[in-house]
Amino acid sequence: MPGQVFRRDIERETGKAWEQWLQWLEEDCGPGYSYDELTRYVQEVREADAKWAPILAAMYEQSLGRKPVGLTKNVGFNIGVRKTASLAKERLWSYLVSPDGLKLWIGDAEPFPIEVGSTFASKEGVTGRLSVVKPEEKLRLSWKREDWEHPSTLQIYVLPAVTGKTTVSFHQEKLDDLYMRHMMKQHWEQVADSLIREAGERG
Repeated sequence: MPGQVFRRDIERETGKAWEQWLQWLEEDCGPGYSYDELTRYVQEVREADAKWAPILAAMYEQSLGRKPVGLTKNVGFNIGVRKTASLAKERLWSYLVSPDGLKLWIGDAEPFPIEVGSTFASKEGVTGRLSVVKPEEKLRLSWKREDWEHPSTLQIYVLPAVTGKTTVSFHQEKLDDLYMRHMMKQHWEQVADSLIREAGERG
């Protein structure tokens, strides 16, 4: 089912509620349309922009019972982002949990110990609690934005790659819908890029 963030954003940015889009898709397309055909219809006939056309097509496909990418039986929608850089694992981890590094994936928050049970709340509205801490290897935590109905589960890995390189991985579970998965994929790609760049600059 579409979550409240999707419903709010689709109406705010397109001027039409999800129910209107769903009605158009049911009346004009139906189950005979493929994903590509649905995307073209939404963009060319209903004049949705390039951001919304594929999301609306995928959301409609899900309403038809087609399994979307990223949906699992046990943890809902999930997303994984991995980036590899020519940095030592210790250096990347150290920056990840530093005050500047924390700002990238939590926001502006009061300092807190990187240990199991620690909670955080940033000025940007991100809250959570650490449940697993394996130094220089892994963090597992709850992670929720202020406007979300439910918290997600976030796992961050710092893993050795080929000689002299390190991979940072963000894996997020329990996301509400396809739209939230799309948003968070873009978010963690930006965070990973910034983390690697800034950790390298601090060397």
